[in-house]
Amino acid sequence: MRGQSIVDVLAPDQLAHAARLLAAGQMVAVPTPRWYMLCARAADPAATNAVFRAKQRPTAKSLLLLLDSPVTAEALFDLSGDARLLTDGLWPGDLALRLPWKPGAETVEAVGSPALVGCPDGILGRLVALAGEPLAAAVCSISTPAAGETDHPALTAGQVAAFERTRGAGIAAVVDGGICPHGRHMTIVDCPAGAAARLEREGTVHARSVESALTRAGGQNVG
Repeated sequence: MRGQSIVDVLAPDQLAHAARLLAAGQMVAVPTPRWYMLCARAADPAATNAVFRAKQRPTAKSLLLLLDSPVTAEALFDLSGDARLLTDGLWPGDLALRLPWKPGAETVEAVGSPALVGCPDGILGRLVALAGEPLAAAVCSISTPAAGETDHPALTAGQVAAFERTRGAGIAAVVDGGICPHGRHMTIVDCPAGAAARLEREGTVHARSVESALTRAGGQNVG
């Protein structure tokens, strides 16, 4: 046991308070249809380092970058034609794209290059919009290879609180969105600049949905 910290439990209508905690450099746990995510300001190295420490995650294993809209992605990343089809068809949602930064863009060390980028919907999407800047995120659980057989992603606010009690992670608050029903990873599509998109991992977004987004306007078949 590393600590007996108590997590502040917020209702979904208290997202403005969660956004203030993030702005102050704190870590907040937020529900998605998949599981609860630990979130911090992407531009704050101390805050992102807290996420790595909480999860016992190697810093070489980059965090997920969360954006408020495809417009923000266009400003930061070199989007291929396929990437634009995917953002148009499947964002906001549970699809993550591996994207190269634009030349000269101010990169974020915690999310690496190319970056894994999402544009969430639901409670997390609303929080990103309220934060007014990109967030870095990772599942509320111990990362591999440190994870044991009983270390599972948090699917309830109570499990987030138990994670905090065990880890002393420094989670300032959890937004209680009930039970996360899916318990699966995001779908990831690799989108190199000037090349066809490639399905890297299927998760909550079906591969046929990815293919439909890519082919509905003459895009490439996903490889």
